[in-house]
Amino acid sequence: MTPFWSAWIMFLVVLNLGITLFLFLWGQRVAIPTLADGTSGHVWAHGVLKEGIRKLPLWWVLISLAMFITGFTYLALYPGFGSFKGMLGWTAHGELATDLAANRSKLDPLLQRVAVQPVETIARDAEATLVGQRLFIDNCAACHGNEGHGNHLVGAPNLIDGDWLYGGSGDAILASIQDGRMGVMPPMGASFDAATVDNLANYVLSLSGADHWPSKAAAGQASFALCAACHGPTGTGNQALGAPDLTDHAWLYGGDNAAIERTIRDGRSGVMPAWRTRLSDTDARMIAAWVYEQSRSQAR
Repeated sequence: MTPFWSAWIMFLVVLNLGITLFLFLWGQRVAIPTLADGTSGHVWAHGVLKEGIRKLPLWWVLISLAMFITGFTYLALYPGFGSFKGMLGWTAHGELATDLAANRSKLDPLLQRVAVQPVETIARDAEATLVGQRLFIDNCAACHGNEGHGNHLVGAPNLIDGDWLYGGSGDAILASIQDGRMGVMPPMGASFDAATVDNLANYVLSLSGADHWPSKAAAGQASFALCAACHGPTGTGNQALGAPDLTDHAWLYGGDNAAIERTIRDGRSGVMPAWRTRLSDTDARMIAAWVYEQSRSQAR
């Protein structure tokens, strides 16, 4: 802060506090003319209401005095009076550094412990999974939701239902977080006409026991041969490719007939971004551990 601005701030502080203190002290001693009945002579409502004159209550005077003392004490102890640093030498940077050091002293033992353990072991560490949950909310909840339930609108999978596109082991979850995933369902609209798409959608619904037209499902079974290359002959999926299991009740983009038809006709493209450059290895491990534990706890 330049000497000019320091002096300007000091001037404003002294002026404001000086005027306020003067009015406070003067208000205790000033004599206000009153009538014999103790009022000022100002009346309203045809004389029904009269303006009375009373001394300020003692509690108000004492509280105001305490506020003045607090203000002067603060300016003496902390920065605020121009470039004066305060008798305590307090700074926001110093306070931040102290807090960061205190936090680091608590966090370092956890990070050291997590760094040498597999995800499955970390998942049994309540302190680590609590931190993992916070990190998940900060970095993953935008797509997967705060509790990991996923989002059909963007094709973000439910992470706690025990159904996995690329595998649910600790290493598989960690690989998804650090290196990302890219899933592509090619559009089949050019290969199938509208009736075939409808029949095939009904066959897919039949695989999971969902409501469907049996006759259409029977007609669409033969067309599923083209889909079996990724999803398998029985529709159970392929985790090596990230092809979802069609026999369960987990759907990335919705499991009604219209959503499945759109997936077959127009295809889907889902991207899980790689977080290796944003998250440290230990942070990614704690997130993976929280996801792993949540998926197991839901299954129990």
